[in-house]
Amino acid sequence: MTGQRILGIETSCDETAAAVVVDGRDVLSSVVSSQVDLHARFGGVVPEIASRAHVELLTPVVARALVEAGIDDDHVDAVAATVGPGLIGALLVGVSAAKTLALVWGVPFVAVNHLEAHLYAALLEEPDLDLPVVVLLVSGGHTLVVLMEGRGRYRILGSTIDDAAGEAFDKVARYLGLGYPGGPAIDRIAMEGDPQAIAFPRAILDEGYDFSFSGLKTAVVNHVRKHPDVDTADVAASFQEAVVDVLVTKARRAARDHGAKGLCLAGGVAANSQLRERILDACMADGLQAFLPSRSMCTDNAAMVAAAGWYRLRSDGPSPLDTGASPNLRLTSTV
Repeated sequence: MTGQRILGIETSCDETAAAVVVDGRDVLSSVVSSQVDLHARFGGVVPEIASRAHVELLTPVVARALVEAGIDDDHVDAVAATVGPGLIGALLVGVSAAKTLALVWGVPFVAVNHLEAHLYAALLEEPDLDLPVVVLLVSGGHTLVVLMEGRGRYRILGSTIDDAAGEAFDKVARYLGLGYPGGPAIDRIAMEGDPQAIAFPRAILDEGYDFSFSGLKTAVVNHVRKHPDVDTADVAASFQEAVVDVLVTKARRAARDHGAKGLCLAGGVAANSQLRERILDACMADGLQAFLPSRSMCTDNAAMVAAAGWYRLRSDGPSPLDTGASPNLRLTSTV
């Protein structure tokens, strides 16, 4: 077997994941153990429960990733792990394990920014993606518009000034009694509703590339209070339409203004069916390439961490073993 095999480890939130990727593009294995059932009863992720679950699950998940890849620890060339952003306790489990494995195996340790890893998820399934592209990175904690000009070369064009889109989905779903996680719950029920039933606001729609979803969340709450008999499916569909409308409008504007050749989705909210459909329509209308990662690559996984780790190892070399977890780590422009 040729190529550089990177073991990736991801424990930033409530997914315990490990994967083996060769040369940043060939996925030999990708194992994800979800904690959704553990947190569902609380309506959201409980950090202490997440950390304890990672401790229990990480060793068997790593072992399974190696078995499915058909290799043993003698054939791992580096260990990459998410160091941030995320829940500090959860991050520390993955980072500590990755450093230990790297030290025992005598291979490099590579610290990976979780948000940068999401950018490489697109390249895993489309390694010859025609750059530059605008990446719409939408997750529970982040909403970013990123101009990706090359591997490791990107500019942050816009971000959320308050709630992230995924956070808004979770909060609205909780208020409507739809359960956790909120994104998939709203996606499902919205299919039964009328997206034009309620004219929810589109904050700063015509200004730049930044986002604001806090006011939209408040508008949903106020509408339901004033109209307690309103159809929940209509509320969900109209809320989702407002979010997607803003996301797609901003992404299209960024692609047009910066001469991008295509639009990419990344992050957990990129699995939303309405967002995926609208991005495809927009790209067809604007003559852009559209890349929609598979849903398994949208959500947190370790394959994207391993891929990002391979590129980081090539460009920056190994990370020091005293590198710490950074729960508030930001994605910064590199050009």
